[in-house]
Amino acid sequence: MKGQDILSEIASTSSGEFYTPLPRGYKPGKTKYVVVTGSVISGVGKGTISSSLSKLLQDRGMKVEPIKLEAYLNVDSGTLNPFRHGEVFVLEDGSETDLDLGTYERALDKNLRGENFVTSGKIYQRIIEKERAGKYLGRDVQFIPHVTGEIKLELRNLAMKTKADVIVIEIGGTVGDYENMFALEALRELRYEEGSENVCFINITYILEPNSLGEQKSKAAQLGIKRLLAMGIQPGVIVCRSQTKLKESIREKMSLYLNIARENVFGVHDVSNIYGLPLVLRKKGFDEAILHELGIEKRFKTNGNKELRAWSKKTSVQGRATAVTIGIAGKYTGTADTYISILKALEHCSFKLNRPVNVKWIETTGLEKKRKKLKESMKGIEGVIVPGGFGVRGIEGKIAVARYCREKNLPYLGLCLGFQIALIEFARNVLHLKGANSTEFEPKTKHPVVCLLPEQRKIEGLGGSMRLGGRDVELKKGTIASKLHGNAKKIRRRFRHRFECNPEYIQAFEEKGIVFSGKAPKVPIMQILELPKHRFMMAMQYHPEFTSRPLRADELFLEFVRKAVGK
Repeated sequence: MKGQDILSEIASTSSGEFYTPLPRGYKPGKTKYVVVTGSVISGVGKGTISSSLSKLLQDRGMKVEPIKLEAYLNVDSGTLNPFRHGEVFVLEDGSETDLDLGTYERALDKNLRGENFVTSGKIYQRIIEKERAGKYLGRDVQFIPHVTGEIKLELRNLAMKTKADVIVIEIGGTVGDYENMFALEALRELRYEEGSENVCFINITYILEPNSLGEQKSKAAQLGIKRLLAMGIQPGVIVCRSQTKLKESIREKMSLYLNIARENVFGVHDVSNIYGLPLVLRKKGFDEAILHELGIEKRFKTNGNKELRAWSKKTSVQGRATAVTIGIAGKYTGTADTYISILKALEHCSFKLNRPVNVKWIETTGLEKKRKKLKESMKGIEGVIVPGGFGVRGIEGKIAVARYCREKNLPYLGLCLGFQIALIEFARNVLHLKGANSTEFEPKTKHPVVCLLPEQRKIEGLGGSMRLGGRDVELKKGTIASKLHGNAKKIRRRFRHRFECNPEYIQAFEEKGIVFSGKAPKVPIMQILELPKHRFMMAMQYHPEFTSRPLRADELFLEFVRKAVGK
């Protein structure tokens, strides 16, 4: 039975056991769905594979819309600790999301919105609101059919709103996690309702290779996927991640024991440049296999790999140029995921300049108490980035780093909090305002050079007073910032902050050499600062790393790296 017939039957059923709300005018089959799940371990590369697949389908001329279904009960990612879940990626509309949304945006070179990211908390919140409003007609509200029904509605709404040819759905976590089981059940139902010809499941699994054995083992991968089979979901395609190239014998085992055609079992071992992965997958026939599963391989044919080859070449460093070392001074230096967009923005600069960029982590907690430790931490570094963040821990260390850069004429790039750090350091050591600080770190400071602006002081819960999402920045004519942006009068960038430069101190800063080259339209909210006489000392209240793209490196990041390499 085709999807249209199944949905019509469900709609006409009077028992009320089904709850499958449909957007007005929705037609099964118009949009195809590809579901990406993971097994064996987390961090197996679902986001990378999902974005690579999206890139491949986009290369065929398809309109692709990615979405992440995340299991946690937070309504969004805004209050998550970066140590636990990586960076919070902010979208143009102000949505605070998982870092995978950044991966999607960079791969597709398009802005996504809040509907591209759904958490369990967001679904539950909507269900409670509907239940309180009597929208469920007196029914007892249950996981099945109501939670699963709302998830399916999210996906179909996205299909209708974007008119996508294909929606690529990434499921957070791994198969077998209690918290994502209802999401998997919702997608099993989606396939039942839409028809198997309209929904393709991909499982990204991991092939173990214990050092003590020296060979690949597939049993854990088999068992992980069998959990998926036990839920009534048969993957059409399997991606076997591994450290080394997948053995043909392992591929055969996975095919035989999991009832999947051998040509639909793909091996993807570790690669040095993930931007080249789409071309690698294309050569293996990955996207062809998925389109075949969906019955549209004749509809969206590839016109050769010319553009993908160009993409792969432009997103890599050619030759053997000397690397430049950039220091990142933060307090979340235990894992690269906490600053992943910054690392990617530096990568984009390396492609443009054809110069490798090495990163040295500078843990700022306790750094201000030991001058010798500070000097040692800065050894070999050719430029420093002070990233965003919240809370007082590590702040004095960041201020010490900013002073070192200013006094030693070392390139400095301040992002969000790094903008405020530059102001505090300058106020203390150039304006000689003893104890100058932000009211975030010292509410009773005598010199609040950074503070909450009046319109932000009414807080409605954590994050309620945040400036979030895309906003315009007016550029001052003749400044470094203006010239780097092609003498543009205005640019648009993404913000995520609560505290600002105190307007009462703007004149004092300017008299001592700071140029505020970017500000908010119509109000005295400073958003870019520069020291023209310094080799490179610039900071901005926004996050330029969120809008940097592989082939369009952010202008300020690019100039910062240029100065670091001496150009």
